[in-house]
Amino acid sequence: MIVVKLGGSLYNTPELKLWLKTLTIQAKSHPIIIVPGGGPFADQVRHAQETHQFSDSHAHHMALLAMSQFGLLLSSLVPNCQVLNFPEDPITTFEGLSVWLPNQQLLTKTALKHSWDISSDSLALWLANELHAEQLILIKQVDLPNNLSISKLSEQGILDRGFPQLYAQIPVPSQIIYVQNYQQFSAQLDPNSLSRLQLQ
Repeated sequence: MIVVKLGGSLYNTPELKLWLKTLTIQAKSHPIIIVPGGGPFADQVRHAQETHQFSDSHAHHMALLAMSQFGLLLSSLVPNCQVLNFPEDPITTFEGLSVWLPNQQLLTKTALKHSWDISSDSLALWLANELHAEQLILIKQVDLPNNLSISKLSEQGILDRGFPQLYAQIPVPSQIIYVQNYQQFSAQLDPNSLSRLQLQ
């Protein structure tokens, strides 16, 4: 089983439906769980926090709901796509394509700080570990140079600020794929070809 983080930055791009089509095809042979980003829904949370000055803890809770909104949108675009309410609902088997809808139960997880440092990147890593996924793949809008460490990726805002510390605790085999490389995605499913992100 593979966890794929599909960022909210894809919300209004032609690549969004191309990725959903690609993931649907690949999920026939490799169960795939999509972790949605927050997209414009999370942007509204940031705007509301700037306006009303509420705490990061409240903003974190609202951002989880923003991810769920984008997740519901994604699931509506894919026929027969399942929604995954983990950890609320127990899971026994994985089949086909699923979209994770994070909820308030994540607020009880001590590994996940209630701040903007923990975004959908770190949440995807946490979920991949919880579900014993073979791989975590993060789809990003930037075409990366080779051999950047996780700490550098975090410093440059490509990964969230909480990712390096969480990865040090749960080093799930992970890779970043440029958003336009959906046609090469199947090759990345081979564990022998997977490049693991390394911390310095």
